[in-house]
Amino acid sequence: MFAYRLYVSALKRPAIAQLWRKWKIRHGQHVGSYSRLPEFIQNYVSGKTFADIGCMWGVNGDHSFLAEKAGATQVRAVDVFGPTPEFQSRHDELSSKVEFILGDAASPETLARIGKADVVFCAGVLYHHPSPFDLLVALRRMCGETLILRSSTIPELPLLRNAAVYFPMLERDQRRLWDLRRLGLDLQVGISDPGFDPAGGYGNWFWGLTPSCLISLLQTTGFEIEWRFQEPFAQTMICRAVDPPFLHRLPGEAEARSLGSQISVQGIARPA
Repeated sequence: MFAYRLYVSALKRPAIAQLWRKWKIRHGQHVGSYSRLPEFIQNYVSGKTFADIGCMWGVNGDHSFLAEKAGATQVRAVDVFGPTPEFQSRHDELSSKVEFILGDAASPETLARIGKADVVFCAGVLYHHPSPFDLLVALRRMCGETLILRSSTIPELPLLRNAAVYFPMLERDQRRLWDLRRLGLDLQVGISDPGFDPAGGYGNWFWGLTPSCLISLLQTTGFEIEWRFQEPFAQTMICRAVDPPFLHRLPGEAEARSLGSQISVQGIARPA
């Protein structure tokens, strides 16, 4: 673990991060950056419906307006706050038809308002959600064809796949390892001092997912990864919607009683 801490600390240095990117490129891997998101949107939205999940923070709907300009036939922009004055001003200036939806994308009510979208875009949201699995299930339910997902991640742990760190309630010396100020992030609520802020809601950073954990979550919720663009502390995935391998269905009362009888007869239920 000491070696891993040294590795993470080194990657937080801009010069080392740049060397990391060059090494990945030299070995034939795709390297991403936040600045490439408009390119990805433009590549997929022409003639398609588009949903922008988490559309406001720091961007004021810019990705939604870009999708509309690139030929999306319908654009729905979703967030838990807003619309901001900047969004409204741009909306009026463009005579835009982008529809803003105030709501939590993981809630059934918001899902019903969003409906289906050919292309779903979600950037900078997953690690802010207390239950990333539930959010990805919601994204799959609304996604008809393509998901463009960007999320903050943490470096892979050697010999331990699918690992993740839950940031709330970590001690200060533990949180310091994940502070990315050297890479230009001035404030990470839940990581920066004084730590977790209950009043901050989804503004908190809840999860540090390793890339392998993120990939497994996507696969479990019904997404096949077609393109992966790596960064030291972020991943961008372009995914195709497929049949989810896991989908729990609550049985009806009669079926549930029958299932209970079968389990009792077989004697397979043991306390763990």
